[in-house]
Amino acid sequence: MAHYVTGPAIKALRERKGLTQKQLAEQILVSDKAVSKWETGKGLPDLSLLEPLAKALGVSVAELLSGEYRTNANRAGNLLRSQWYVCPVCGNVVYALGQGSFHCCGVALPPAEAEEAEGEHAITLEQVEDDYYVTLDHPMSKGHFLSFMAYLTTDRVLLQKTYPEQAAAVRFPRLGPGQILAYCNRHGLFRKKIS
Repeated sequence: MAHYVTGPAIKALRERKGLTQKQLAEQILVSDKAVSKWETGKGLPDLSLLEPLAKALGVSVAELLSGEYRTNANRAGNLLRSQWYVCPVCGNVVYALGQGSFHCCGVALPPAEAEEAEGEHAITLEQVEDDYYVTLDHPMSKGHFLSFMAYLTTDRVLLQKTYPEQAAAVRFPRLGPGQILAYCNRHGLFRKKIS
């Protein structure tokens, strides 16, 4: 881990919360001398105290570790702004309502940036009854395939896992405007907007 909680961060967050060292210490069941040592850099809280300390200071553990308080600007209010992370080693897919820091197989996962679907990755949408039938003319071999397809609207996410040696096609119920995403294991994430 690149960051660990610092004394100045604990002090600033404690003061922002309007707590004395003694009040903070009582909330997390340590002595006020321990809090004083942390804030002056003469000691560090035990890992087991990070969660209760963050809770007492009214922040997340990530905010405690970074020393930065983040105001909720409702970044996750629209699912069309969500992020996808895919492990290049095992193919694990992580879906997040906003940006985050994720690791898999010892690798830091960057967010997948969606490109417009065209050429080999063009997404075809056909309305069949109350569904969208989504297809791509894309290889589905063991070395080059679509890992998943998803349908996002402002309030819903439908994810369909796809596998090598099967058709590059899925069927989603029509939920209104949004976007269709397809993830190619070699070329990344592609999207097609639905009006």
